Amino acid sequence: MQKKITPFIWYDANIEEAMELYRSVFPGSKVLGTRTGPDGSLMSATFELDGQRFIAFTGGPGPKLTPAVSMYVNCETQEEVDELWGKLVEGGRESRCGWLVDRFGLSWQIIPSILPNLLGDPDREKASQAANAMLGMSKIDIADLERAATGE
Repeated sequence: MQKKITPFIWYDANIEEAMELYRSVFPGSKVLGTRTGPDGSLMSATFELDGQRFIAFTGGPGPKLTPAVSMYVNCETQEEVDELWGKLVEGGRESRCGWLVDRFGLSWQIIPSILPNLLGDPDREKASQAANAMLGMSKIDIADLERAATGE
């Protein structure tokens, strides 16, 4: 059954390259369909990443992607954070607090599942220390977060 809401992403060009990158980052992902434009080039594609359907559109120069909309990726381990970060940031740029922008301009949040727990800790001092540590990071480091939260 098709989901009612599907993210639609406007790219200047290179949607085939973008899909290949994303499919290499999230194993088991797949292209569900493509459409070519009048000139025979790839105009749009529907693909799935880790069970989430997306539509990519080659719209040419126009609206730019911004961090106002990002892909939030929940990670269970530091190894997963490191792997996803390394693949997605290549050719793009790091930002702060677990955010990066890939080489196609799409913003990603690579967030370990422990981060929201630490930030929401009922011990406000512990939560504050974790938040201050996060604010100094680009890629999130779980061990550093945990040390900061415990005051080590």
